[in-house]
Amino acid sequence: MILQKYFPQLSENQIEKYKKAEVLYLDWNSKINLISRKDSDQLMERHILHSLGIAKMIQFKEGTKILDVGTGGGFPGIPLAIMFPQAHFHLIDSIGKKIRVVKDIAEKLQLKNVTAEQVRAEKVKGHFDFVVSRAVTRLPIFNEWVRGKIKRKGFNEIHNGIIYIKGGDVLQEIHDTGKNFQILELEKFFETEFFETKKVVHLY
Repeated sequence: MILQKYFPQLSENQIEKYKKAEVLYLDWNSKINLISRKDSDQLMERHILHSLGIAKMIQFKEGTKILDVGTGGGFPGIPLAIMFPQAHFHLIDSIGKKIRVVKDIAEKLQLKNVTAEQVRAEKVKGHFDFVVSRAVTRLPIFNEWVRGKIKRKGFNEIHNGIIYIKGGDVLQEIHDTGKNFQILELEKFFETEFFETKKVVHLY
């Protein structure tokens, strides 16, 4: 499996969960169009491994609270929740049927560290160490959506903030947020063509 190549530390239990997640997603995708048909053939690489690009930037410590905004069917939240069982993930989306899928998959994978809610980012209650997302909108807009949701004081290796998966040229969008940043080029870690322009952006 492609994940073991890039994350050799995965346990048997985690590997089984990723395999089961792939089956569940393909089943759901035949009923609700969660991801494009073209991508569904490469779900493990283009959705699960892509989501785990965040794990190349940070290893979430026990007790870390993460908000996944615009999660869709559960990306990047579900793959990250399997990788980091000691962190807590709250997955939100404004579309109810997508949250139904997230809840079903989290339950079938027995992910006790996942909660899901149909709500817009501006309305979500609580404060989080990190907000994660996969390219739901331009960074300055996203930054406004989650303003006031991130705890100031952190305990992980990197500053609390936004961790955003995005492709292409991101520098102008980053500068428009006015925030400090670091960029991780995923092609340095994952050597398939899909990742050539993919990045993980940390704003803080």
